[in-house]
Amino acid sequence: MTEEQAALFALMGAFLGLLVWGRLRYDLVAAGTLFVGVAAGLVPEDTAFEGFGHAAVVVIALVFVVSRGLTNSGAVEVLASKISNPDRPLALHIALISGVGAALSAVINNVAALALLMTVDLQTSEKAKRSPALTLMPLSFATILGGMITLIGTPPNIVIAQYRAETLGEPYGMFDFAYVGLVVAVIGILFTALVGWRLIPVRDGQGLRPSAPQSGLYTVEARAAEKGKAVGRTPTDLGDLLEEHDVNLLGLIRGDRRLPGFSRHEEIRAEDVLILEGEPAAIESFMGAAGLDHPAEGEEGDDGKPALPGRLTLAEAIVPEGAWVSGRTASGLRLLSRQGVALLGVSRQGRRFRERVRGLTIRPGDVLLLVGPPERMNDVMSWLGALPLAGRETPVLRREKAAFAALAFLAAVGAAVAGLVSLPVALLGCVGAYALGGLVSGREVYESVEWKAIVLLACLVPVAGALEQAGGTELIATAIVGLTAGWPAWAVLMVLMAVTMTLSDFLNNVATTLIAAPIGLGVAQAIGAPPDPFLMGVAVAASCAFLTPIGHKNNTIIMGPGGYRFADYWRMGLPLELLVLAVAGPTVWWIWG
Repeated sequence: MTEEQAALFALMGAFLGLLVWGRLRYDLVAAGTLFVGVAAGLVPEDTAFEGFGHAAVVVIALVFVVSRGLTNSGAVEVLASKISNPDRPLALHIALISGVGAALSAVINNVAALALLMTVDLQTSEKAKRSPALTLMPLSFATILGGMITLIGTPPNIVIAQYRAETLGEPYGMFDFAYVGLVVAVIGILFTALVGWRLIPVRDGQGLRPSAPQSGLYTVEARAAEKGKAVGRTPTDLGDLLEEHDVNLLGLIRGDRRLPGFSRHEEIRAEDVLILEGEPAAIESFMGAAGLDHPAEGEEGDDGKPALPGRLTLAEAIVPEGAWVSGRTASGLRLLSRQGVALLGVSRQGRRFRERVRGLTIRPGDVLLLVGPPERMNDVMSWLGALPLAGRETPVLRREKAAFAALAFLAAVGAAVAGLVSLPVALLGCVGAYALGGLVSGREVYESVEWKAIVLLACLVPVAGALEQAGGTELIATAIVGLTAGWPAWAVLMVLMAVTMTLSDFLNNVATTLIAAPIGLGVAQAIGAPPDPFLMGVAVAASCAFLTPIGHKNNTIIMGPGGYRFADYWRMGLPLELLVLAVAGPTVWWIWG
C-alpha cells in the first residue's frame, strides 16, 4: 500500500466514521472531506467541482423536481385513495399499499413516494385503531425495493449507469434494472405482507401518540363546480365520501340564502356553496374528490388578472389581540382583490357560526385558513397582523392537470428509452413542461431539490475518483479476490453484494455505490468475469438498507411516526436482506452473467 493510498483510505475512513456517528450533517461531512482531500493534495484541484456537473448528479436533481410536479398534479392521489380501507385485513392492506409504493418508487423519487403514502397509511391505521408500527416499516421497505426497478427509481441505479458509461462506454437503459429489480421487489413485498410485519416488535401504545395540537375544525365554504361530482347529488349521497375524508357538511347556500337545516335531501346544483367543517388537508382532499372550488375561483383582482392564479397553498394564521384585522371582515378588507389571497375558512375555538365566511367579523383568537400563492402568504399575514402557524401549510393540488403531468412524464421517459435524447435532457424537458404548465413554480424548482443529497454526491465524486486513480479500489478488489480464491464467479459476486449491503446499512446509499462500483469492476476484471453482473449486484445491494434507520432516508422518516427504536429494524430487515441476497444474486448472474 502506497502512502497516497493509505492517506485516501484514512480520509474515507474518517468520512464513513463521521456519517455513522451522525452528529454532523452528511453534506457538511462530504464537503469537509473534499476540502481536506484537495488541501492535502490527494484530490486534484482542477477536478474538485466536477461532481456538480456529473450526469448522475443532474439526473437526481431533476428527478426531485419531476416528483414534485407529479405530486402537485394529484396524478398519484387516485392510487392513494384506493388503498385507504380500515376494514381490509392487515396483510392485504400491507400488500396493496406496499405494491402501490413500489410502483410509485419506480417512476418518482422513493422519498416522495413514501411521503405521499405515509399520510394515507397513518390515517388508515388511526381509523382501524391499530399501531402504525405494523405498516410503516413494510411501506418504507417496499418503496426502497420499488426504486430498484428503473434507472430513475433510486440514486444507486443512476450512479451505476453513469459509471458504466464512463468505464465501458455505454450506460444502462431505463428498464435494464427491471429484470432483477422487479423480481426482487415482488418477492420482497410478498415477504413483508405475509411474514415480515409479524416480526416487528410493537410495544403498548407504540406510534399511537396523541395528535399534534390542532387549531380546531375550520368552517369553510366551497362552490360546486358545474361538472363536479357533487352536482346532482344530495348531501346524504355524499355521506361515504365525507366520511372517507373526515369532513362534515353543515349546510348549503343557494344564491345569497342559506337553506334551512343541514339540507340533507336537497339536490346540489352548480354554483351552490357547500358549508364544510374539517381540517385543512381533509377539506382540500374532499374538495378535489367532490369537484368543488373556492367561491372566489375565477374572480379578478384590481389589475384585471385572475385573483388566484397558478400554484396555491392553504396556510393557517392566528389572530392575536390588537391585530389590525380584528373587527374587520374579508370582504370589507377586499383581501382577495388587493392582496391576491382569499379567506377560505375560520376556526373559532370549536364554535360554529352561521355568517358567510367572507362577511364574518374576525375576532382575536380566531384561526384563519387562507388560500393563495405560497410566496404571498407571509406578506399578507404581516399586513393582517396575524401570526402564521409554522409547518401548517397544505398545498392545493392541480388535479385538472393530472393527465398533462402524466403524459409529459411518459413522453420524457419514452424519448430517453428510444434514444432520441439523453435522460438528463429528457427530464429537463419534462421539468420545463411542468413549469410552463404551472405545476411547479420557479421557487419550487429549487425548493423541491434535496440539496444536501446533491452536495453529498457532488463532493464524493472527485474523492471516489481520486481513490480509484490511486489504485485504492483495485487494492480492495484484490483482497476480495484473494479471500475467495478458487471460488466460482457467482459465489464471489455474492460476497461482493454482502459487503456492499452491509456498508449501505450504515452509510448513504450513494456513498456506498461510489465506493463499491469500482471495486465490483475490479473484482470482475481480476477473475475474468463479465462486469455487468458485478455492477448490477452493487446497484441492488447498495439500495438494500434494511437493518438500521440511518441506512436510507425512508427508514429515518418513519422512525418517529412509527415509534421505532434503533434495534427494531433488524428484526424484519435482516431476514429481508438475506432473502434479497438469496434471490438477487442468482438472478443477477443468470440474466447478466
